[in-house]
Amino acid sequence: MKADTPSLSPSSGAAERFDVVIVGAGISGIGCAHELRRQCPNLSFVILDALEGHGGTWRIHRYPGARSDSDLFTFGYGFKPWQGNPIASREQILDYLASAIDEAELEPHIRYQHRVRSAAWTSESNSWFLDVATGDEGESIRLEAGFLLMCQGYYRHDKGHTPDWPGLERFQGEVIHPQHWPEGIDLAGKRVTVIGSGATAATLIPALADSCAHVTMLQRTPTYFALGRNADALADELRRLEVDEAWIHEIMRRKVVRDRADLISRAHTDPDGLRDLLIAGVQAALPEGYDVERHFTPPYRPLQQRVAFVPDGDLFRAIRAGKASVATDTIEAFDEQGIRLASGERIDSDVVITATGFDMAVMGEIPFTVDGEAVDFAETVAFRGMLFTGVPNLAWVYGYGHYSWTLRVELVADVICRLLRHMRETGAKRLEPTIPADHAGMARLPWVDAEDLNSGYLMRSLARLPRRGDRPEWQHSQDYEYEQKALAAIDPRDPVFAYSS
Repeated sequence: MKADTPSLSPSSGAAERFDVVIVGAGISGIGCAHELRRQCPNLSFVILDALEGHGGTWRIHRYPGARSDSDLFTFGYGFKPWQGNPIASREQILDYLASAIDEAELEPHIRYQHRVRSAAWTSESNSWFLDVATGDEGESIRLEAGFLLMCQGYYRHDKGHTPDWPGLERFQGEVIHPQHWPEGIDLAGKRVTVIGSGATAATLIPALADSCAHVTMLQRTPTYFALGRNADALADELRRLEVDEAWIHEIMRRKVVRDRADLISRAHTDPDGLRDLLIAGVQAALPEGYDVERHFTPPYRPLQQRVAFVPDGDLFRAIRAGKASVATDTIEAFDEQGIRLASGERIDSDVVITATGFDMAVMGEIPFTVDGEAVDFAETVAFRGMLFTGVPNLAWVYGYGHYSWTLRVELVADVICRLLRHMRETGAKRLEPTIPADHAGMARLPWVDAEDLNSGYLMRSLARLPRRGDRPEWQHSQDYEYEQKALAAIDPRDPVFAYSS
C-alpha cells in the first residue's frame, strides 16, 4: 500500500548525508554513539533529538522526586563508572549523561530540536531520506542516512496515558499527568489523589506527603514493592578499601546482574515463596494490622510486571506517619469535588495526579516507507528484537523489562557496529534479516510473552509491535545473561543477513 505521506527521494533536493543517523539523545542514543565512535571511527554520524537537550525521558520527567527505578551500576554505562548511591535522582542522571557526552566528545555530533517527521528508504541509492523539523518554527531540512539507528525510546513524549473515566470533565480541581508536570505548581495544603501504584506513584507520594494536606494512592490493582537501603554494603566497603572506581563499577554490575537473575529464576521456580517474601517486607514497614492483603497483594506472579523499588522505605514512612493512605478500588465516576468509587466510598480532592502510565510509540510513530510502500512494523518479524524483515538498514534499540535498559543498549550497539564494519569491509550497502526456508513455517508471536511480562503499556500496544518467531534468533529474550553470550556470538556472515551492493 502506498504511504499517505510523500516519499522523499534523491530528486527531492540536496540532503546532508551521514553514514549513520541516530534518533534520540537519551540513554540509548548516547550509549550507541559511544560504541560507534569506538568501533567504527571512520563512519560519519549525527544524533537527532526533538527535545532542547539530552536525556530523553529524564529531561521530560520533571515531577517531584523523579528518580531511577533501576540501580545506576547497571542503568549507567559499562564505560563510565557510577560513583553515587544505587538509586539516583533525575538531576543526578542528567548530570551523569552530560558527563558521558563530554567525555566521549559527542556534543558536536548532536542536533537538538530536530524532530524526524518521516523516513523513506530508496533502493536507488540504498539510503534513508529523513524529513526533519528543526527549531521552534519547525523549519524542514532533509538528511540522508546509510543506516538508521532508532534510539528514541518506546513511549509517546507528547502525551501520557490517561483512561477515559466518566465525568472527568466535571472535576473542578486540577488534573495532572506526571509526564507533563506544570512549572511552579504549589500543592501546599491541598488534598491530592495519585491514581496508580507503580514506580511513578511510589516516587511522587513521599515527595509530596510533607507539603500537601494529605495524599491518597488510588489503585485498581496492587503492585509488588521491594524495600531496601539506597546504598550497597559491598560498594561502600570497596570504596573504604580505596578500590579503583572502575573496578567497583564492574564488580557491582556483575553482582546486580547475578542477583537479578536469581530473582527472575525464583519468580518462575518458587513464585509463592517470592511473593511471600516481598509481601512480608511490605508488612514489616506498615503499622500493625494494616490490610496488606487488600492493598499490597497483587493477583499476578512476581515480575510479570516490574517490582517497584522503594529506597529507604520512604513511601511506607509516609503511610505510617498518616500523611498518605491507600485506596484499592475502581473508579465509578468523577464529580465536581472528587472521585466516586465502585464501593460507594468517595475521595474528595483538590488535585488529581494520573500516574497511569504511558502509551507506546513504535519507532517514535514516524511514518516509514520502503520504495514508496508504507511500513507496518506489526507485519515484520524481528531478528533478536533489533532488525526487521523487509526493512533495510534499520535497527531499533529496545531494552529489557526485567533488567536495566542500558544493559541491552550495550549489547545491541556492539552487534550493529560489527555488522556495519562487515558492510564496510565487503562493500555492502544494504542489509536486512531474512527468514531462512527451514524457518518459513514458524509461528508469528507477539512482541513479548504475556506470561513473562504483561505491563499495561505493552498489552495496549501488542497489535502495533513487530512479531517474534518461535526460534531463538527470532526472539526478543528478557534474559540478559543468555543474550550476553548469544548476541556476542552473532556472526555477520550468518546467512540470516542478506547483503547487497
